[in-house]
Amino acid sequence: ENHLQTQNQFHQNVRRNDGGAINTMKIIDLRSDTVTQPTAAMRAAMMAAPLGDDVFGDDPSVHALQNKLAAMLGFEAALFMPTGTQSNLCGILAHCERGDEYIVGQLAHTYRYEAGGAAVLGSVQPQPLAQDASGQMALADIAAAIKPDDCHFAHTRLLCLENTWNGQRMSMAYLEQATAFARDQGLASHLDGARLFNAAVDQASSKTSNAINLQAIIAEAKRISGLFDSISVCFSKGLGAPVGSALCGSKALIARAHRIRKMVGGGMRQVGLLAAAAEFALDNHLVQLADDHALAQRFAHGLAGIDGLRVRSAHTNIVFVDVDNGRGAELLAFLKAHDVLATGLIGLRFVTHRDVDAAGIDYAIHCVRQFFNQESPRITKNHDNLPPSLYTTASPATYH
Repeated sequence: ENHLQTQNQFHQNVRRNDGGAINTMKIIDLRSDTVTQPTAAMRAAMMAAPLGDDVFGDDPSVHALQNKLAAMLGFEAALFMPTGTQSNLCGILAHCERGDEYIVGQLAHTYRYEAGGAAVLGSVQPQPLAQDASGQMALADIAAAIKPDDCHFAHTRLLCLENTWNGQRMSMAYLEQATAFARDQGLASHLDGARLFNAAVDQASSKTSNAINLQAIIAEAKRISGLFDSISVCFSKGLGAPVGSALCGSKALIARAHRIRKMVGGGMRQVGLLAAAAEFALDNHLVQLADDHALAQRFAHGLAGIDGLRVRSAHTNIVFVDVDNGRGAELLAFLKAHDVLATGLIGLRFVTHRDVDAAGIDYAIHCVRQFFNQESPRITKNHDNLPPSLYTTASPATYH
């Protein structure tokens, strides 16, 4: 009865996002930040976007986005793509030729979760290496993986890194060492920066106890990007755009990537509608990523002390959870039955984003604790690093 009251009261809570759109969805969707919906303000920007034909190269909204992002991250050029997978693929193939090789983490997205595209479509061989708990490959392992100039081996051309990786920001020290080593060995470097701006927000936040601003985020994003020859950035995750990524690099690299994009079907016509959404996100949604990070910490703190469950990691906007006795699938099914969604592909994963608020997080905590039959502690304003604006005004009887 208490749970039904909690659930019904939650469903009656209508949440408004900062773009003015009413969110009446009953589902607390923590599967990914890719589920974000465009705000009313973003939709208005899309409808107002001047359009052309991007295959002919005359869509002004696409040009505006590409120029903005390239300047923001310190590159000569950028190329709008429909997906992050295509952006990484075009980046790798623009660096490498058939029979070449790229070094990549064994669990990196470009290797493990992009359908082997570089090998299948480009005949570029991946050389996967072990990663530590933070996603880093040891420099000694990278050195050992570089092939000699011998006809028996593929040519090692490229080092691929990922930041963030499973929510974890790679340190600047490691990125500097790895990319400098790659340059010394004659390798180019590519960053899968799908959540680059989450890394930048976390990096900026680590330097101050005060709220960060847009300029600080952009400065850190540029510091990270400046270490790489190319970078792929996603707009449809925490930034809240409906579609799109972009590849940044030199003019010559982007020219090669443009041809590859056409080859794999990525030429789009009046795509300024989508480019306008991405540009709106860059202008308006970066600072809010800090709130997503705070909500992930709130969720992790709310799960603390549950017998049979362990928070494996909670960094930026992603929380990984391990459940004892193989009950992970059972927990996911229970949560789904109570209108909370998560994934369990590599351990239970919960991702915070702009379409889930503090009340939703508290309800998700309540449901997890109910599954283990453990009373939810009241969430107070004593949690470290959580801004007061994120705390729900609902009574403790409603959200635990």
